[in-house]
Amino acid sequence: MQDWKPQTEASALAIAAVAGPHLYPEPDWLTHAVEELGYSWARIAWQRAAAVPGSWFDATKAQAVVDRWPTWFKLTVGRFAGLPFRLSPWQEIIVRLLIGWKAPTEILDPETLRPTQVHVRLFCELRLWVPRKNGKSEFLAALALLFWAIEGQRRGAGFCFAHDESQAREVFDKMGDMIGYAPSVFRSPTTGEPIKVFAKQLWNAELRSAFRLMPGKAKGKHGRAPFVTVGDEMHEWVSTELADTLRQGEGASLQPIRLYASTAGLKSQKTGFKLWEESQKILDGRIDDPTTLVVIFAAAEDADWRDPKAHAAANPSLGLSPTKAFLEREISKAVTPATEAAFRRYHLNQWVEDFARWISVRKWDAASADPNGWKTYLDTLKGRECILSFDSTKSFDLASLCLRFPPVEKGERTKFVWRFWLPTDTIEARTKAERTPFDQWANSGAITPIPGGVFELDYAIDAALKACADFRVTKIGWDAWNALEFYNRMVKAGQPEDLFVEMRFGTKSLGQGTKEFERKVFGGEMDHGGHPVARWMIGHCNVRFDENMNYVPAKKRSEDSIDGIVAAVMTEAIAMAPAAPVAGLVLL
Repeated sequence: MQDWKPQTEASALAIAAVAGPHLYPEPDWLTHAVEELGYSWARIAWQRAAAVPGSWFDATKAQAVVDRWPTWFKLTVGRFAGLPFRLSPWQEIIVRLLIGWKAPTEILDPETLRPTQVHVRLFCELRLWVPRKNGKSEFLAALALLFWAIEGQRRGAGFCFAHDESQAREVFDKMGDMIGYAPSVFRSPTTGEPIKVFAKQLWNAELRSAFRLMPGKAKGKHGRAPFVTVGDEMHEWVSTELADTLRQGEGASLQPIRLYASTAGLKSQKTGFKLWEESQKILDGRIDDPTTLVVIFAAAEDADWRDPKAHAAANPSLGLSPTKAFLEREISKAVTPATEAAFRRYHLNQWVEDFARWISVRKWDAASADPNGWKTYLDTLKGRECILSFDSTKSFDLASLCLRFPPVEKGERTKFVWRFWLPTDTIEARTKAERTPFDQWANSGAITPIPGGVFELDYAIDAALKACADFRVTKIGWDAWNALEFYNRMVKAGQPEDLFVEMRFGTKSLGQGTKEFERKVFGGEMDHGGHPVARWMIGHCNVRFDENMNYVPAKKRSEDSIDGIVAAVMTEAIAMAPAAPVAGLVLL
């Protein structure tokens, strides 16, 4: 606002063409950005914009916006709150490119209804891909206010969306805070009336324009006429329907702007990954779209994720936010493939699979003081308190029961003890076909062979009832999908209903238990007794991620059976759950 005049009529944009279809020479700030900072995307955008017929660069306006930026905007979070927003080099380049490049377009003059040319911003869309904690949300908020409030357009509506409303608030609330920090900027220069901040809307009375917070669904959003659209966290979009709906409503505006940004996600998130691939294709020229400014900060796919050079390449604000010390701490915590994948995704901006190998056999082996303890624990732990879980199986596969014994003495580890069953008729064939020593495990007692070719539930029932007699079993976890018969028969055999915990295999039920199980392995707080079947299972156990990088053991994503590991995680999840307020079925 201030001395910037809102663009109220098409004629206000009409100027004489000042440049023909020739390439503009590269300015010094751009050369520095490319050669010193490695921002190749900036040169690509410049050259493609310069090649658009009639395009020209408004260096004066671009410089003015850069100079005034810290007087307009203040930062809003933590130690930066209230400080002037001073553009980092990468942010400054984006601002210069978005503001400076213009191109002619033909319209009908609204007063004469005759064809005329006006010069408008060339870039209609920004796609910014940058790791977490690099100031993405603050930057989006300031850009949105720049176009919606400072440049402005009468009844030029603005919209902010993401996967859901709470996620979109990350940007929307920062916009409100920035308005509050600079009341002299965000008010009418004629009436003095400030932009008003409401729970889900900003209101500019002078321009009669609103900026609205939106849910992430397209239903009911048709008929909108966006001037400024902000879309955050592209990787989590379920579809592009809302973005498409808003874009399709831009037809009456001469220079609408779409500001999209995201961190990398999971490759299984199809919409987000498609947008990522499209962005790469625009950047490398496979898609010809000079009106979309693509900015990608990410480590190379083959980069060493621990290498400080990779961190610097992916994090353009490194040192300011995130700090180097923060990344070093995160690296120290990335001790498993799962936590490594989270680091690569969030801090190197690399797209990762929705599953990863979990705990190495080397780490697993270190989590047992006695590699033969599994042979004696069922005898030496008699009378102790424990949690029991049963993970059902296909009729021809391994079935498993796990008991978790909490420590009773100082320095003692939590002990895990397993029972496994495998039909006798399958042992020889599986040993040869899978080159796995099922026969040796059967001979040593690590697996209990049962007659025939299919698993009979009677064996697990008998073992569970014996455990209830030998130990003080406080809870029994069971697989809600496949073990209903186990539950019914155990209750019929006299076990109280409030002893049982019905389990689901999602991150809500098992996520915290998975992390605690992992922590015990790496923290030396577990003793699994060296059970060879559990060791084999952990060697091929993968975990699957949800969109927030929470993870649980993944049966379908693992190379072979991991039922014993799942059963152990179930006991850990039960141990962490609060006590049920009333007797009866506990549902996690």
